[in-house]
Amino acid sequence: MTSYPIHSLDSAPEASRPALEGLQKVFGFIPDVAGVMASSPTLLKGFAAAFANFHSGTFTEGQIQTLLLTNAVTNRAGWAVALHSALALKQGLHPADIEAMREGRAPKDPQLAALSALTRAFIETRGHVGDAEVAPFLAAGFRPDQVLEIIAGIAASAMTNYTASLARLE
Repeated sequence: MTSYPIHSLDSAPEASRPALEGLQKVFGFIPDVAGVMASSPTLLKGFAAAFANFHSGTFTEGQIQTLLLTNAVTNRAGWAVALHSALALKQGLHPADIEAMREGRAPKDPQLAALSALTRAFIETRGHVGDAEVAPFLAAGFRPDQVLEIIAGIAASAMTNYTASLARLE
């Protein structure tokens, strides 16, 4: 099995350092998954751009953490489940809703439940969702453009989930 180091600003390839610095400003630290991604400046820069783009969209930070936690659980990415559980708490999500998502169940909050369900459907069907999956999301008060925005979140999250799984991050 190939081993992937968790880079710091000092050990990262020069081309990865600006993206690591940006992520450090956002989080206050360099997440281990970003340190692993730094071995590939292409991956790290792509992730940093996708992450910034998704976080500048129309979802609230609580909704973003709902999507990212659902993605992590659905992809069985333990490291990301732990990170997004903590970030969801920080954003004020109810602990029972977080626990429900961690167990693969819907949160009680109807909007978060609709967002989580559509996110999970996208991942489980590899993007082959239809009206039956989208309708509850729209009925919960979301807009059609936000269905497309979910795809941006899933893409950014997939990079971290897959990297953390490959590197076997705890």
